[in-house]
Amino acid sequence: MAYNNRNRSLLSLLHHTDRDLHYLLDLARDLKRAKYSGAVRNSLAGKNIALIFEKTSTRTRCAFEVAAHDEGAHVTYIDPTSSQIGHKESMKDTARVLGRMYDAIEYRGAGQEIVEELAEHAGVPVFNGLTDELHPTQMLADVLTMTEHCPKPLQDIAYAFVGDGRNNMANALLLVGAKLGMDVRIGAPRQLWPSDEHLATCKAFAAASGARITITDDPKEAVEGVDFIHTDVWVSMGEPLETWGERIDLLLPFQVNAALMAAASNPRVKFMHCLPAFHNSETAVGARVAAQYPFLSNGIEVTDDVFEGPANIAFEQAENRMHTIKAVLVAALS
Repeated sequence: MAYNNRNRSLLSLLHHTDRDLHYLLDLARDLKRAKYSGAVRNSLAGKNIALIFEKTSTRTRCAFEVAAHDEGAHVTYIDPTSSQIGHKESMKDTARVLGRMYDAIEYRGAGQEIVEELAEHAGVPVFNGLTDELHPTQMLADVLTMTEHCPKPLQDIAYAFVGDGRNNMANALLLVGAKLGMDVRIGAPRQLWPSDEHLATCKAFAAASGARITITDDPKEAVEGVDFIHTDVWVSMGEPLETWGERIDLLLPFQVNAALMAAASNPRVKFMHCLPAFHNSETAVGARVAAQYPFLSNGIEVTDDVFEGPANIAFEQAENRMHTIKAVLVAALS
């Protein structure tokens, strides 16, 4: 299926149809096979891409850099300390400068309105690497990974996100599942459910696609019969350390542990996580939380036995960030 995504931004998936998404997923699959087979491509030769990172990253930065390099493009990495963005220059002015020098811009930072403003004024495609509200490039990787690990037709795949139902991963998983007609569940305490506005938007898409949406405060109900269980860290970047105590009280029943995996009643259920994951106390944050809450020393949002077990496909998921981001770049710029 050929479809024209040339010069198109990827900001939220709100304006991408199911046909758009299937095209990008098919292209990502082809590009992944090409990389594995050693096929040499140079479809982005002469292209220059600016990578704006107001929030740090491992996977997103590496995925964009390797994807661009594989296709012959050059990138410029711009971190919070190496530019005037927000200090001496507005995002609007930055957009109008970078748009004259680069063929595309990636942005990873805070509010969704910032990446929307960047796209409005840049005059070149803009790609959302993550905002507080949404994570669209991650969604392409997640759906590709689910199709690789489940033989069912896409519309028959069921998955659950358990944890903070308001965060960007929960919002984005709800949106992409609604767009593609999937069975998507959010398991979260009522205080942390998706906003009414976002839920209404997703239900409208679901009505058109045939998607099934479930929002519940019962973690076992959320995962019953699913093919995949997703989670994310309980406290996002930029939130104060004091937030941990409140979130632990609310979210401990939604920890992905052996009991919750068994509650899926599916021996083939897989575990997914956008990473990084606090599955032990070997990181600075994990150690600090475990020191205050010793019962979390073997994992916070996911226990170490699940993370190190055969159900975990988070590293395949991480690799697919690169292949799907490459598809976005090639579709927009080649």
